[in-house]
Amino acid sequence: MATPGGGGAAGAVVPEWPLLLGVRHHGPGSARAVRAALDECEPGVVLIEGPPEADALVHLAADEGMRPPVALLAHVANDPGRAGFWPMAGFSPEWAAIQWALARDVPVRFIDIPAANSLAMTAKDDAHQPGDPAGPAERVRVDPLAVLAETAGYEDPERWWEDVVEHRGAGGTAAFAAVAEAMGELRAAYGHGGHEDDAVREAHMRVRMHAARREFGEAVAVVCGAWHVPALAARPTVTADRRLLRGLPKVKAEISWVPWTHRRLARHSGYGAGIASPGWYSHLFHAPDRPLERWLTKVAGLLRDEDFAVSSAHVIEAVRLAETLAALRGRPLAGLAETTDAVRAVMCEGSDVPLALVRDRLVVGDVLGEVPASAPAVPLQRDLRSTQRSLRLAPEAVERELELDLRKDMDAARSRLLHRLRLLGIDWGTPAASRGSTGTFRETWRLRWEPELSVRVAEAGVWGTTVLSAATARAESEALGATALAEVTELAERCLLAALPDALPVVMRALADRAALDADVGHLAQALPALVRSVRYGDVRGTDTAALGEVAEGLAERILVGLPPACVGLDADGAADMLRHLEAVHRAVGLLQEPTPSGQPTGDSLRARWAAVLRVIAGRDGTPATPGLLRGRAARLLLDDGRLAEDEAARLMRLALSPGTAPPEAASWIEGFIGGGAGGGLLLVHDERLLGLIDGWLTSVPAEAFTDVLPLLRRTFSAYGTGVRRTLGELVRRGPGPAAGEPRAVGGEAGPAAPGFGPGLDADRAAAVVPTVRVLLGLDPDADPDAGPDDTAEAAR
Repeated sequence: MATPGGGGAAGAVVPEWPLLLGVRHHGPGSARAVRAALDECEPGVVLIEGPPEADALVHLAADEGMRPPVALLAHVANDPGRAGFWPMAGFSPEWAAIQWALARDVPVRFIDIPAANSLAMTAKDDAHQPGDPAGPAERVRVDPLAVLAETAGYEDPERWWEDVVEHRGAGGTAAFAAVAEAMGELRAAYGHGGHEDDAVREAHMRVRMHAARREFGEAVAVVCGAWHVPALAARPTVTADRRLLRGLPKVKAEISWVPWTHRRLARHSGYGAGIASPGWYSHLFHAPDRPLERWLTKVAGLLRDEDFAVSSAHVIEAVRLAETLAALRGRPLAGLAETTDAVRAVMCEGSDVPLALVRDRLVVGDVLGEVPASAPAVPLQRDLRSTQRSLRLAPEAVERELELDLRKDMDAARSRLLHRLRLLGIDWGTPAASRGSTGTFRETWRLRWEPELSVRVAEAGVWGTTVLSAATARAESEALGATALAEVTELAERCLLAALPDALPVVMRALADRAALDADVGHLAQALPALVRSVRYGDVRGTDTAALGEVAEGLAERILVGLPPACVGLDADGAADMLRHLEAVHRAVGLLQEPTPSGQPTGDSLRARWAAVLRVIAGRDGTPATPGLLRGRAARLLLDDGRLAEDEAARLMRLALSPGTAPPEAASWIEGFIGGGAGGGLLLVHDERLLGLIDGWLTSVPAEAFTDVLPLLRRTFSAYGTGVRRTLGELVRRGPGPAAGEPRAVGGEAGPAAPGFGPGLDADRAAAVVPTVRVLLGLDPDADPDAGPDDTAEAAR
C-alpha cells in the first residue's frame, strides 16, 4: 500500500490512492460496500460518475425535503426536449457516497463528461443513464454482469449478482479489488464492448481525477461503474486525455433535481434504469436485520389488506420454505426467486393472481421521490408546484382515479389545471368515463405522475412562466397554425374546458376563417360535434359561449343544405365514412337546440329541419342513388325520434327489400336500419312485423346471391348481444303462426298478425305481473287492476 496523501485517520487502513470503487448502478450490495470502504479509508474528496454541472446542486441531497428516488435532469437550455437523466435511488452507490461525504463535510465532485457535451452528442428524446450517458439505445453492447454470470454457470445475471454480492456482506475494499480484476479481464477480451463513447468519457474522468488530486491531495475516492475501473486505473498523460477531448460539440445545458419512481427504475428502455426489482433492492438495503422475515411480513400485510386470508403461521411456513429452497439450490441466502416461490406456494395457494399484486406493489413498488422547493426549476415548474399545493393535488406514482364535481369551486379549478396541462402536452391526467353519471357537471380523471413529465414541463416553459399563460400562448399558436377545420373546433373545445378566455378570440377568428373557406360536408360534420360540446359545457362552467353557439348553428345550416347531395353516388367505403358523419351530426343537433317548454320542437326549429333532411335521405332512390346503408340509418333515426310512424318504416323496408332491389343493396339497407350500434336487435325483438319482413326477404334471396349477402348480414347480427341473438333465434324457430291478416290480440284489441309469426300480446300472462308492479310502486297489490283516474294519479305520485 502507498502512503496516503491525506484524509486517512489514525488507525485506518491505508489504501492505494486513488481508491477506485467500481459499482453496479442501483445495486444495494455495492452501496453497502461503498459505505464500508469509505468508512475504512476516509478519503479527502469523493468523485462520482455524473455530469459536472451537478457540483453546484449536490448540497441539496442533504436537504430534509429531498427523498430518493430522485434524478439529475439536464436539458438543452433552448430545446428542453433534448434531455438526459441520471437516476439515484436510496440504495444506489452514488447516493450512498454523496450522503457519506455530506455527513462528514467531505467535498463531492462529479467527473463524467459534462451534460453540455453529452447532450450535444445525443439525438433529441434519447434518454440516458449513469454508465450510458450518450449513446443510442439500439447499439449492441457487452453486459459485464451477464458475461460474468454465464462464466460462473448462471443463466440469470440477477441471481449471480445476489449470490456473489448481495448475500456476501459489504466486503470493504477487498470486494472492489476482486471486481476490478474481473473487469480488467473483460476489457482485455472485449475492448470497449460496444461502448464507443467510453474513451471520451473515461478521458474526462481521468482529467477530473488529476485536478482533484492537485486541489485536495492524493486521498481521492472514485465511485464509478465497474466497467470503467480498468480505464481509470491506466495512467495516460493528461495531455493525451485533453487532446482526446478537444473539439467536442457543446450546447448550453441546464440541470436540476427531479423526482423519480421505483417503477421507472424497473424499466429496461426509455428512461428506465433496467433493474427488475427496485422494491426488493430497497428492502435489502434498508432492512436492519432478518431481511427475509421482514419481507415476508410485508407481503402478508399487503395480502391481508386485499382480503386474502394470511396469518402469522403462513409467514413462518414461508420463511422455512424459502430457506429450504435456498439450501437445495446451493445459494448462500434465500433470494427473490426463493421468496417468490415460497409466497406462491404458502400464501397464494399456488395462484399467480395475488402474486402479481405482490410483484407490482412490493417487488417493484410505487415509491415517488421528493425534491425540495429550493431546488432549481423553470418558472413554469414552480407555478405548477404552487398550484398543486393550493389545490391539494399532489403528484403520485401510483395510478388513481379522481372524480370531480364541476359545481364545486375546488373541483372546477382542478379540472382547469388538468385540461391546461394536457393542452401543453403534460399528460399527468387522462380523462376517463364517469361512473354513475353522464351529465356535464362530472369528470373522471386517471392520474399518474411519470418522471419524464418533468421534461415536458421544461419544454412547455418556452410558452410562459405560469400554467395559464403558457396554455394560452400554446392555444393561440396552434389556432394560427391549424390547417383543418376540425382541428380548430377541437381546440376551441379544449380552450373552453381549460378556461382560457384570452385565447378564445384568436381561436374564434381562426375558426370563422376556416369555416368560411371549407365547403366539404365531411369536414363540417367532423367539426360540429366539438363545437356543440363546447356550447353544452359552457352552461355548467359558467362560460359565455354565445359566439361558439352562433358558429355551431352556422355550420349546422351548411350541413343541412349540403348533406343530401353529398350522400349520392358513394361507394362502400365512402358510405361508411358518411354514416359516421351522419350519426355525429344527429347527436350534435340533438344537443344544440333544446325543445320548447311544451316539450316539442317548433316547426321551424333546427331539429325539425334536420328531420326533413333525414326524410330526404331515407326516401332517395334512382340513379345515382343514395347507398342503402345511409337510407336505412336515416329511416332508423327518424323512427327512434318518433318522427316516422311504424307503418311508414315498414313501407320503407318493404321497398328496400322488394324483388327489384339487388340483394347486396337490400342487405346494406338492413345493416343501416338495424345495425348493432343502433340497437336494432331489440327493435326486431319487439316488432315482429319488421322481423317478418326481413325473414321473408332472406328466404327469397336467390342461392347465387346469398353467398354475397351472407358476410354483410353476419356482420350486422353478430354485433347484437347474446341474449338478443338467442331471442331472435327462438322467434324464427317458433315458425308460422296465424296466417297474414288473421286477428290477434294486441292490448286487448284485435289486430293483424305478423306474417309468419305467432300471436302478439297474451293478455292473461301480462296481467299476472300487475300485482308485482303495484308493489314496486308502493300501491295496493289487491286493488282493481282497471285503475281509474284517481288510481292513475296515485301511481304517478
